[in-house]
Amino acid sequence: MNEMSQKKRKSSPQQGKNYMLMGLGNICRGDDGIGSFIAQNFQSDDWLVLDCGTTPENFTSLVKKTQPEYLVIVDAAQMNLKPGEFRVIPSEKIDKFYLTTHNIPLSLLISYLDKWVGKTILIGIQPERMEDFQRISERVQHSARNIIEILKGKSFQELEGIS
Repeated sequence: MNEMSQKKRKSSPQQGKNYMLMGLGNICRGDDGIGSFIAQNFQSDDWLVLDCGTTPENFTSLVKKTQPEYLVIVDAAQMNLKPGEFRVIPSEKIDKFYLTTHNIPLSLLISYLDKWVGKTILIGIQPERMEDFQRISERVQHSARNIIEILKGKSFQELEGIS
């Protein structure tokens, strides 16, 4: 998302948004950018959508201000699944699947944000490739489109958890 559209989103009405999406990832590293890809392609009047890149901690004040009922965080995760498969990752298993490309561990970020959020859902997508200067793979993009549809319908029960 370019800087101009990011500023536009920040200035839009946020109060009363019960659903917030934080897309995480580095768009310069192939499938690692899938969370940002989802944020850039997700449009819904019911959701506040944030493309957080690799610095989700920069958006904590917005989460505190909005206090959404649901906070959904989407990011690439090494889960030993087939590329493109996605799962909800419970908070107690986050550190097992994340060799983070972010400035702070996701487990720490989520435990901090939980004070202002009704329910946090972390969706991990198994990457196919994460080399520098690669595009997002077709399999992972296809999964991203499925996730977008699930989230638009608020069909959280369709999301499978990791075991």
